[in-house]
Amino acid sequence: MTTSTPTSPAGSQRDLRARRTGGAILYIRQYLQAPTQIGAVAPSSVALASRMLETVDFDRSTAIVEFGPGPGNVTSLLVPRLRSGTRFFAIEANEQMCRAFRFKFPGVRLHEGSAADVSSFCEREGLPPAESVDAVVSGLPWASFSEDLQRSILEAVLRVLKPGGQMVTFAYNFGTFLPAGRRFSRTLPKYFSRVDRSRSVLWNVPPAFVYRCVK
Repeated sequence: MTTSTPTSPAGSQRDLRARRTGGAILYIRQYLQAPTQIGAVAPSSVALASRMLETVDFDRSTAIVEFGPGPGNVTSLLVPRLRSGTRFFAIEANEQMCRAFRFKFPGVRLHEGSAADVSSFCEREGLPPAESVDAVVSGLPWASFSEDLQRSILEAVLRVLKPGGQMVTFAYNFGTFLPAGRRFSRTLPKYFSRVDRSRSVLWNVPPAFVYRCVK
């Protein structure tokens, strides 16, 4: 005879809510509750996610980290492309997004916390805290961040990236007109040897483009 561990009523209710509040609905709710943490009213489109991953060398990468995966739209395209042996984990600050992500990707390593602590998370994953990551794929809302937070995360990225490693991240077209968005654009070349900007992905909501930043 087999037995199972009973699920608490609270746990059952949380699981049910996770099933019902996937994707865009969850994103909108969390945006309304924490707009500076989420930064958008909709998750990244497939077109934008694909554009972000265009320059990631999955064949040669041994360690990749994703910042701010949210409900996992980019993760859905990224994980199937990982080769055997490549280390991958994600970092998400929003508790509800973490719950939805773990429900959708039960086998993917996720740390709840700030991307500024990526070195510590690398150590937890058995990676050196410096120069151990080939690529950082970021879905963070940079234009919603203060200058201090932008800089602390960028400094953390540089610490963990291997020489020649890259960070790919996106920005909304309208964000380039915001002070924080303009500041972020001016700041990137101070941290990276090369910064490229992609064509706009007009089918994303709202339209966006990708920064590719090489250490």
